[in-house]
Amino acid sequence: MHTVTIRLSHFFIAATFAFSLLFTSHSLAETFNIQQLMQSLAKAKPHHARFTEKKYFALLDEPVESSGELFFVAPDQLEKRTLLPQAETLLVNGNKILIERSNKTYYFTTQNLPELGVLINSIRGTLAGNQSALERSFQLKLTGNNDDWKLQLTPTNEKIQKLIKYIHIAGHQSQIESIEVFQFDGDRSYMLIQPVKQTQ
Repeated sequence: MHTVTIRLSHFFIAATFAFSLLFTSHSLAETFNIQQLMQSLAKAKPHHARFTEKKYFALLDEPVESSGELFFVAPDQLEKRTLLPQAETLLVNGNKILIERSNKTYYFTTQNLPELGVLINSIRGTLAGNQSALERSFQLKLTGNNDDWKLQLTPTNEKIQKLIKYIHIAGHQSQIESIEVFQFDGDRSYMLIQPVKQTQ
């Protein structure tokens, strides 16, 4: 009888310990969520960063590489200056898009270029910490913790779903470190982002 009591006692302690670990891990998982990430991102301004980007195409053996600078002014002004391998500027203000390439300037809107518009809005919405803006175009899924997080954006529009499968944005605390775009046709791009420190 004494042996049975001891065994039951051990079982109860083990079960209680397992339950406490489960509850603790669940609680820790709840301490970092999309709302907290968005609040942290919204406070991180101004934005100036250098980027290197690799685009992988099914028809090419090697990725196409480019590099340059990114500028963001909340809530919706984004500029991408590609310096190598050739100069190109993409400037977005609201729904207006300006592209400068080979001494020529082209004007579009996000409605004219829906695929580019979705990519732009994914970056602007994340940089601005604008959860409601992101949720108008994407289903959001956050994994990781404050020091190492990944936000998956899955398009909800059927037309865009035929172009883009999902977008992975990864970062550390309030800093976005990479953006990876997976296209429906198998092509993808990976952009590595390094912030430029502000001089006083």
